[in-house]
Amino acid sequence: MSIQASSRTAISGAAVTLVATLVAIYIVSNFLRNSIGVIAPNLAGELGLSAVEIGLLSSTFFFVFAAVQIPVGMVLDRFGPRLCLILGAAVTVVGAVVFAFAPNPAVLILGRALLGLGTAGFLVASLAVYAERFSPDRFATLTGLQIGFGTIGTLIATAPLAFSTATIGWRASFLAVGAFTFALGLLIAAVVKGADAPAAGRRHESLRESLSGILAVLRTPSVGRLFVMNLVMYSSFALIAGLWGGPYLTHVYGYSLEQRGNLLLVPVLGQIVGAMLWGATDRLAGSHKLPVLVGAGLTALSLGYLAIVGTLTPFMLVAWFAAFGLASAYFPVLIAHGKAMFPPHQVGRGLTVLNMGSMGGVFLVQTISGFAIELFPTGPNGAYALDAYRLVFGLQAGFILLACLAYFGSSDPMTAPVRR
Repeated sequence: MSIQASSRTAISGAAVTLVATLVAIYIVSNFLRNSIGVIAPNLAGELGLSAVEIGLLSSTFFFVFAAVQIPVGMVLDRFGPRLCLILGAAVTVVGAVVFAFAPNPAVLILGRALLGLGTAGFLVASLAVYAERFSPDRFATLTGLQIGFGTIGTLIATAPLAFSTATIGWRASFLAVGAFTFALGLLIAAVVKGADAPAAGRRHESLRESLSGILAVLRTPSVGRLFVMNLVMYSSFALIAGLWGGPYLTHVYGYSLEQRGNLLLVPVLGQIVGAMLWGATDRLAGSHKLPVLVGAGLTALSLGYLAIVGTLTPFMLVAWFAAFGLASAYFPVLIAHGKAMFPPHQVGRGLTVLNMGSMGGVFLVQTISGFAIELFPTGPNGAYALDAYRLVFGLQAGFILLACLAYFGSSDPMTAPVRR
């Protein structure tokens, strides 16, 4: 083998290792953000949580996650992604331990908040690495791979988490996640070491310059329209797979812990496949906006249908979950649209501002849904009413359609280059 071929092999192997490491840490993030759905009835039974408290518990993660996006973006652009990933892993480990040993709802929520804080930079830091290390035409594809394979974490939060909870309990399950995250933090320190090099020229920004960069991001044309679309992008999937899907299956259909875990596996598998398929659609369509509007429209249609019919046969339930997972996986294209709006030195801050909308949307939707469900009387066994779930699904369908109206007027760099 020639020296040149050997060098190419080494570079290729390093790239694969780098991507695999970034995917692994994002798997942890996806698991944690969606881990309440399957175990919500268990948490409610053990700690006496109401519907509002369950909604608050789940949404706290996303509130903290969204609240720190701007500081994360500033750190990302000033110091590079490696520091964000290592510090985030450390805080996540602490959060997992606090959550696992929580004796009451208050400490449980604190642990959940720490988990949101720790994982806040996992995706955007990974995307910053891709933006720096790979060519621009590969960004959407790498984003699709990151999100697609990263969704394995959401998969683990379904049937595997149900099995683990039934076997060793939810507390021990979260301690195991903390140990895994600790090991990943050590791996990141070694593998992502070289990824900061392209960002070296940006690390000497002053705090004032960093804040000015945030203002420049906010002044970017159409960023507000993309922010609104981000509010419903992930919140739709998180509403089902991350929170109310489990209680809905238990209260309306009477499914057990293992059964609801197996059923919630279906939309996650759909999301994994869908993210990889949607990731290349912008290049095929020659547009960022068209695939996003199609995906969002299909997501609204599926939620609206379930809101109208209320219940489905077992076969149709599986089919609905699969279709919903596929339809709602359009976010790689929306992320690529956002990335294309910003110059290279603002990509970190730009993505974190938009990610704030994505995670903030989940906080708003899950909090509002908890109060919406509380409007209806519960059954003698504490089950929430079918009409409560129908209202929640219908509200989200309406939110998506309103966001599409705002997003429709955004500029599309693939059809009309953005003016810098």
